[in-house]
Amino acid sequence: MDSLNQIAEQVARCSLCPLSKTRTKAVPGEGPEDAKVMIVGEAPGYSEDLQGKPFVGLAGKFLNELLESICVRREEVFITNVVKCRPPNNRPPRVGEIKACMPYLERQIKLIKPNVICPLGNSALNSLVGRKSIGEEHGKVIENEGILYLPLYHPAAALYDNSLRKVLYEDFKALKNLISTC
Repeated sequence: MDSLNQIAEQVARCSLCPLSKTRTKAVPGEGPEDAKVMIVGEAPGYSEDLQGKPFVGLAGKFLNELLESICVRREEVFITNVVKCRPPNNRPPRVGEIKACMPYLERQIKLIKPNVICPLGNSALNSLVGRKSIGEEHGKVIENEGILYLPLYHPAAALYDNSLRKVLYEDFKALKNLISTC
């Protein structure tokens, strides 16, 4: 029987793509196995690579703030990335790297069975739903193969473009309505 711990151990030992040679630590993801919400980013960044945990840098702090704004604690959601190792210089993950990691993410989704999955940014949106533009899809519920997706801008985008902060807060209200936690 598969478990999140088994997946994490396999991710830590994974050498299926070249990213395994340049990582400090793999970042399998974290959160409860019964999470109602799964948040999926693109790939670990610098801080995540050092700590082996997802969303622990500035974007992670903003993600925590967004979750708190809808009365959800970080510990209640499962947070991960499409790619489990940091690409050099934070470049977008390549197709082969995504293909190597997708089975891990698919197994995590199958185990957790979240009510809603939030792809953050274009890479996660394209990998999970096959759509390319977060600008067109953010805040809109997509049903795909019986799973509800709510695409969202990546919190890091709001660190570079302050006008996206308000958009993210509004989109997180849509997440609140989907999960009815408050």
